[in-house]
Amino acid sequence: MTRAEHLAWAKERALAYVDMSLLPMAVASMTSDLSKHEAFGGEIYRGLIAAGVAEAMSGDSNRVRHWIEGFG
Repeated sequence: MTRAEHLAWAKERALAYVDMSLLPMAVASMTSDLSKHEAFGGEIYRGLIAAGVAEAMSGDSNRVRHWIEGFG
């Protein structure tokens, strides 16, 4: 799977959790799925994951959706 395909797959799965208002699961899904591809990793992604946890803790589904959709 290409990087773009993998990213689209991860976003689709994570956004399904957002739609169910399962924000911590959305972040967990996104981070888990990203870790399954060699293109995602390193310090920058660890920082983005920490931001996702903060967004999930906010309880605001729009913020989590924005976090997920912001990966590119």
